[in-house]
Formats: sequence, structure tokens, C-alpha cells
Amino acid sequence: MLSVRQVSGGYAGNVVLRDISFDVKKGELFGILGPNGSGKTTLLKMLSGILPIQSGEIMISGQKLQLFSTKQLAKMVAVLSQHSSQSFSYTVKETVSLGRYAHQKGFFQTWSKEDEDIVQRVMNQTGISSFKDKNIQELSGGEKQRVFLAQALAQEPEIFLLDEPTNHLDLSYQKELLDLLKKWTTDNKLTVISIFHDLNLAGLYCDRLLLLDKGGVNINHIPNEVLREERIRDVYHTEIQKHPHPKVACPQMVLLPNSYEEVKNIEINESMLMIDNEIIKLSSPMPLRTMSSGVMGAGTGWYQTFINRHVDKTYNCSDHRMEMALFLRSKGIEPSETVGMMTAVFLEDVACHLIKQDDFSIFVVITAGVGNAIDASKSELHSLELIPGTINTWIFVNGELTEEAFIQSIMTATEAKVKALHDLDVLDPVTGTLATGTSTDSILIAATQIGKKLEFAGTITPLGKLISNAVYKCTTEAIQKSKKRKQI
Repeated sequence: MLSVRQVSGGYAGNVVLRDISFDVKKGELFGILGPNGSGKTTLLKMLSGILPIQSGEIMISGQKLQLFSTKQLAKMVAVLSQHSSQSFSYTVKETVSLGRYAHQKGFFQTWSKEDEDIVQRVMNQTGISSFKDKNIQELSGGEKQRVFLAQALAQEPEIFLLDEPTNHLDLSYQKELLDLLKKWTTDNKLTVISIFHDLNLAGLYCDRLLLLDKGGVNINHIPNEVLREERIRDVYHTEIQKHPHPKVACPQMVLLPNSYEEVKNIEINESMLMIDNEIIKLSSPMPLRTMSSGVMGAGTGWYQTFINRHVDKTYNCSDHRMEMALFLRSKGIEPSETVGMMTAVFLEDVACHLIKQDDFSIFVVITAGVGNAIDASKSELHSLELIPGTINTWIFVNGELTEEAFIQSIMTATEAKVKALHDLDVLDPVTGTLATGTSTDSILIAATQIGKKLEFAGTITPLGKLISNAVYKCTTEAIQKSKKRKQI
């Protein structure tokens, strides 16, 4: 659809872009990225014909850009600039109608039913019909942006050029605009080429990305390749980390503020633990990066308070998350900042240990009983019963964990727990075979993310050895305490 070959150019003899080459296919949403001064807007002006190129060539549908007449180009290419302005006091509808100029025929430029239908449609699509008779000078920046978007869409172009289209728009209209553009690329085969400052929006919506740096092409590729941590750090000169989007297969970037590096090292230990007959509570002086299977705070996140709550074995609730949230609030604890678990064992039977290496440490807290022990290999012989958790394992790491280390920590802790159950001859009461856990075990891995970087947590790694040791000892001790209580 559009081909750029070895294009160079700029302003008044000043070369801003050098040797730029790329292709954009019909129906693509193509994003242009780069720091301020990298040449993004200059490139867009060249693609629109506003700024002449000094060398190279730009082809649209196989024809050189400079061979199109102004009216022919207006039918092919629509432009929404970053700072669209309107010097005349037109109404919204009149402003949008200007987009049909290139399609007007005859000396008197007659207005057709087709023109009217298209203007009405794009006003509906951009959400501006409700104020179509309003003077454009009375609108907010975001409303004006949507009017000029509608004007550009009214041209029915084959190529749509946008310079930071979400400028002035709130979150809901950013999403609506980009959803609309994505739909037009799919349904109408509209080719969209847009400058983005927001890397995350570009990663979410674009099919491919062109990253400019100092007037040249750094990379032209799919978002997952362009949005690499090391590349973005080098081009934008800032600390950033890449994470997958939680719902769609798109890369997302997060900034790391300077305050992140200023946080002092802390040690999570027994001094932060409070135990009574109703809850075990650990209060961290700072949020911890957490992966858990708790009733509250399940999954990954940052949490500062950790609760293990005793409930009766007969506990039954249709909405245990809501009930847990109400319970936490009754204790003055904010649920959104808390990982919360439930257990039917007596909390005074808890076992905890702090184990230190030279440059990192872990603190493990475990409550355990074996009343509903299960052999996982024979679980099909059991019926589903949602009873309170029995073996709840907390592992706090005073160090920085990678994503691999979080997952491996869970694996290593599980292996150590199973070994403790085997050595204690804990049996599945239904099958009579050795148990591997209980039916509702829960686990938590939380890290300060400060100090030594711990890349792995397999059983023979330094971190894995500490986890294996502490989880085995604490599980054994907690089960023995629980058994002893039953014998009394």
C-alpha cells in the first residue's frame, strides 16, 4: 500500500531523517515510535506530502507521491495532526463536512445524499452527534480532537496518518478511538499510520512498529521485538521493564522511578509477626512482590499485609471472598493491600524459621494439619469438598526474585512439603496410600525485591536449598504440633 525507500529530508536544508525505508501493507495499523527529536512528525509530514523529500521516494499504490494532484491525494490520504486547529466559527457538523470536499463533483460542488450519510455515520462513530450543532470554538480539547478525527474519516481515505491521536483524550476515549481505528483496518482495510508516545498503547493496537532514533531507523518489526527492555532503555535513556499484558498477547512497558532505587534494604522476620487464636498477621514495612493462591490477593501483585485466619472446620459460605473482605475490614485491615488465607488448624501450632545466607535470607511460616490428606495421584477417588485450607505455606524472601525464581520457589516448596508428609507417614484416609498434601493447601511467595538478585530457586540452587530446608522443617514441626494436640 505504501512504500518508503531511502528517504531523507528535513527543513530548510537541515536533514532530520536519513535513509528511511519501510513498507506498510493495506489494512495494517502501523505505529511510529521514538523519543522527542527523532523525526517522527517530520516523517509523517513527508508521507502526507506537506514536506518535500530531499532524496529517495515514497510510493502509494505503486505511484510516486509527488505525481498525485492535491485533490487526488486528499482522496487517498487523510491526516490528523497533533495540534489540529480551527480558525473559523463553524459548527461541529460543518467542520466534519469539510472532509467531503475532495469527493465533491462539478463546478458548484453539490452536496449529495452519500455525503450526508457518511458525515452522519462518522459523527456517530466518534461520539460527537450529540453536539453536532455546537460551535467548535466552544468545545474542549478532547471534543475537538474527536471532531477532527471525524472530519478525516469523512474523507474515506485509504491511508490515515495520525500524529499522537490520543492527545487530549481521557482513557475511555483513547480506547474507543483506537478500537475504532483497529476495526476500520480490519473491516474496511483502512491503512493507519500513527505516531505514538505511549509505548503501551502502541504495543496493544499496532500490527508493526517503526522505532526511530536520531533520524534513522532503529528497528521495523512486530511489537514484541521492538518493545524489548534493552532496546527501549538504549533509545529512550530511561529505566523500564517489560511485562506481558494480563488479558491479551501484547507487550507492555513499565517505568522504574528513581525512588525505586532509594528504598533501603529490610529483612522480613519474626518481629513482624503477630499471632492470636483468630489470625496470624505479618505486617511488612513496605509492599512485597507476591505470588499466592490466597482467598484474597491471589495471583501476582504487591502486598504489605499477610493474614492466615482460623475458621471452624464447618465453615461454609457462598461467597468466601466477600466474607473474607468483610472480616478483614472489621479488623481494620484493607483487603486490597492484603493476601488472606484460611485454615482450620489451631494457629498456635504454627511453625516459623528465619534462615540466612551471607547476602540474602528467607522467613518461612507454616500452619499444617493432615485431617483432609490427599494422595494427588489418586485424587479421582475423592469427592469435591470446599473445606478450609490445612497446610498454608508462607515464604518471604529478603532479596530480588526473577519470574522464574517465583515459579521455581513454589515447585521447590511443594517438593519439600511432600517429602515431609512422606517421612511422617501421612496417609490418604480414602486410599491408604502416602499423602502428597491436603485438598486445599495454599502457598505464598513474597519478596522484598531489594538486595541480591536471585535468578533461580530450583532445589539445588542457593535459594532452593534454603526453601527446601525451611519448608521441610516447618511442615514437619507444624504437623507434629497438630498431632500432639489431638492426642491430648
